[in-house]
Amino acid sequence: MAAFDLLGRRWAIVILWQLRAEPVGFRELRRALPDISSSVLSTRLQELTAAEVTETTPTGKYTLTPIGVELLYALAPLKAWSHNWARHLGVDTFTLGQPADKSGLV
Repeated sequence: MAAFDLLGRRWAIVILWQLRAEPVGFRELRRALPDISSSVLSTRLQELTAAEVTETTPTGKYTLTPIGVELLYALAPLKAWSHNWARHLGVDTFTLGQPADKSGLV
């Protein structure tokens, strides 16, 4: 699956962002993303795993692979752009989850 095809799917980038700091379980993702259905979340996680962007830990949590971490760094300029243009676009800010994390990808 091409990168733009995968990332263009609804919720894909938001799911990746939720995984940026540490492995996260399915239920934790559902709580963090209440607007996504279990079915769509499951499908996106399967797609991200098939693309080797995420993987599951022995405890069953989802985590970024080295490919996924590099992808988040590639997306960092997009996040900066969205913050720069949020006011012009008529929104307070664009958020993708908790503001602080351990990865340095704020």
